[in-house]
Amino acid sequence: MSTISEMTRDKWIEKTFPEWGTWLVEEIEQTKVPKGNVAMWWLGCTGIWMKTPKGTNLTVDFWNGNGKRTHGDGKMAPGHQMANMGGVRKMQPNLRNVPFVADPFAFKHVDAVLATHYHQDHLSAEWAAHVINSKMTTTDAKGKKIPVPFIGPLKAAEIWMKWGVPKNRIKIVKPGDKIKVGEIEIICLDSFDRTCLVTTDSTGPDREELTGKCPDNMDEKAVNYLFKTPGGNIYHSGDSHFSTYFAKHGKDHKVDVAFGAFGENPVGIQDKMTSIDILRMAESLRCKVVIPIHHDVWSNFQADTEEIRLLWDFKKPRNLYTFHPFFWQVGGRYTYPQDADIMYYHHPRGFEDCFEHPSNIPFRSLM
Repeated sequence: MSTISEMTRDKWIEKTFPEWGTWLVEEIEQTKVPKGNVAMWWLGCTGIWMKTPKGTNLTVDFWNGNGKRTHGDGKMAPGHQMANMGGVRKMQPNLRNVPFVADPFAFKHVDAVLATHYHQDHLSAEWAAHVINSKMTTTDAKGKKIPVPFIGPLKAAEIWMKWGVPKNRIKIVKPGDKIKVGEIEIICLDSFDRTCLVTTDSTGPDREELTGKCPDNMDEKAVNYLFKTPGGNIYHSGDSHFSTYFAKHGKDHKVDVAFGAFGENPVGIQDKMTSIDILRMAESLRCKVVIPIHHDVWSNFQADTEEIRLLWDFKKPRNLYTFHPFFWQVGGRYTYPQDADIMYYHHPRGFEDCFEHPSNIPFRSLM
């Protein structure tokens, strides 16, 4: 049989997807985190993998899904949060814009699975299924072996349970809660994801009418997290919009690195922080490094992080900023404080061993 005659769509998908195969899985598993540091990998959107020197691993908002895959009937679900927000009915052209850098079924261990909120691009049925079906375990504060917990607000918990995650595996959290996972202490804080407040349980024509109603409890829908690690305190703001209350979090807690959901909002929509919002968040939190994320994933929310750099350069001498931005790439590793002074990430370029072995060329003049 020839290659052509044997080729099928299923074989093509199996051969090429996920695009990075197990490259990143192997890197995370093989990485030895230096003492006094914490290593983080950007998984796309707001997804983060975190690892400590003694091997505590956790994920936040690990998501393995898609945006639009077909034009369909060209209409948005009438109760979608963007439809509620902007009174739109035409389909949102949010195509996934980045590759899948991690195979959720290839990981052998994690100590906790966290979600900041319950929107579809922040939870993964695939990752949940693998953690459950592979019977992953961790240890509690007393050293007892326990099943890996799922940690998130009530609405995220409801989705996990709907998928089949046992209720006793889920820790429902709200602002003020504290949880210890290995070397990491997790502090739950207020979320400012106002898109969650216009999200209804139904996305169909029977959607809840929100007009004139006081917004329901944000704490059941979303939380921000502060991770106290051996390498510093990491603040994950989920999909929060800018809030002046970031300043309260910055006064109550020491923040070293802060993640913010950055993007270019389409006309009529306010869903992501703008460049100035990212800088205001960083200033309010009193962090040392601010990292924009989420701008990578949706084709209709793409934004240029150089806008943040330009504004930072312009405003730093006037506002006396004590932080700087870090511009990541999906799939890249950031180790703090080891990489604290770096501003731009670049994937390894390779060829470090050039000319350590004889070249196989006719003449050196070809070089």
